[in-house]
Amino acid sequence: MKLTVLSHLPLSADQGWPEIERIHPRLLKLFAFIVLPLSLLPPAMLYYAGSRYPEAFLPLAADKDWALVAAAFFLTELATLLAMGWLIKAVAETDGLRINDHDAYLLAGIAPIPLWLSSLGLLVPSLAFNAVLSLAALGLSCGIIYHGIEGLCHTREGVTAASIVQTVIGAGLVAWALLLMLVVLL
Repeated sequence: MKLTVLSHLPLSADQGWPEIERIHPRLLKLFAFIVLPLSLLPPAMLYYAGSRYPEAFLPLAADKDWALVAAAFFLTELATLLAMGWLIKAVAETDGLRINDHDAYLLAGIAPIPLWLSSLGLLVPSLAFNAVLSLAALGLSCGIIYHGIEGLCHTREGVTAASIVQTVIGAGLVAWALLLMLVVLL
């Protein structure tokens, strides 16, 4: 997949998604070359920020075992990814759309790319900056899911696609809140 293809995914169902369908990337290849390297970014950046300037994000966070936090974060992230693929398929089918397992997990693997990349913001020790960056990344991820549903399910039912996005992102936000609790509690 080219970077230009990926850049169109949050903005349109007509650009990028037909190319992805044509390529029909194998999930193992997607996992090995996109999901795994990018999903390592947030735990690595969390470890870096937690080790360098933890007080910028959490009061009294200097005593945390940031290696343990990063490892738990990574494992939880991968489990969430598997759950999201299943959830995308289940919600789409509940709303009367057809999406196969491959496409559901493909969408689950592509949707968090902006969120993973936003973790690079942890290089800047500012909670406000990282909050704004994370919200922008969340918006792009919503766009990827919305247009991915339209493109992969071959529908232009905006309300149905929005309903699926709302459910999937809602579940994702619950998972994100649990991940943040994990960071605070560990």
